[in-house]
Amino acid sequence: MPNRVAVLSDIHGVLPALEAVLAEPEVRAAELVVLTGDIAAGPQPAEVLDLLTALGDRVRWVGGNADRELLEYRRRGRGTIPDPIGPWAAEQLREDHLDLLASLPPTLTLNVGGLGEVLFCHATPRDDEEVVLVDSRLDRWAEVFDGVAPEVRTVVCGHTHMPFVRLAHGRLVVNPGSVGMPYGRAGAHWALLGPGVDLRTTPFDPAAAAARLGRESSYPEIAAWADYYLHARATDAEALTAFAPRDGRGHQA
Repeated sequence: MPNRVAVLSDIHGVLPALEAVLAEPEVRAAELVVLTGDIAAGPQPAEVLDLLTALGDRVRWVGGNADRELLEYRRRGRGTIPDPIGPWAAEQLREDHLDLLASLPPTLTLNVGGLGEVLFCHATPRDDEEVVLVDSRLDRWAEVFDGVAPEVRTVVCGHTHMPFVRLAHGRLVVNPGSVGMPYGRAGAHWALLGPGVDLRTTPFDPAAAAARLGRESSYPEIAAWADYYLHARATDAEALTAFAPRDGRGHQA
């Protein structure tokens, strides 16, 4: 049973942000690093996957909707991907990368010291692109947790790129935020589990990271992409407004 687990979500192929988080002393000391999906869909997809696979069994993987979309685009005849960078990112992957993405489970359950059974997923335990938010209604949480084993008292999810911790029907819900595409506040966001839950932010120089991406990524729109996402130009208010209809609340605030 691990006593310390670092959770990294929504890396989205941003190697400088990932390297900054992996250099954190508490990440280096953690017994496990759990990835909760959307790992490769971004400007350095192959480089990010290569770095993470080099860490071996210390890393545990969960797939996200963007990982699935890259695989479907390359292997299953999918014609489009909603994220404009997706088709380009998919073409950068080798066959071994695609094999890895094909093997990713939708959920992972670990017994973590101080927290007991923890379920890790990308969006919700039942769907890799369903939306739940910090202010989702309790009946919404009951709906998305239907079928989750009662002994699971903590659920860790990603997908919406905004960190939060809240209780829902006695379960602790944790979103570590996004390593590579944060909404609302710049920096690489992640979480440390055991014996409690700590939301962490690793600062890095977004201008220097953007310049590096400009040198190392061949994505045609890399300058605009890096400026927007590395500086977190999407506010949390804008993101919540955009996601709210997908949370089952219509156009309510």
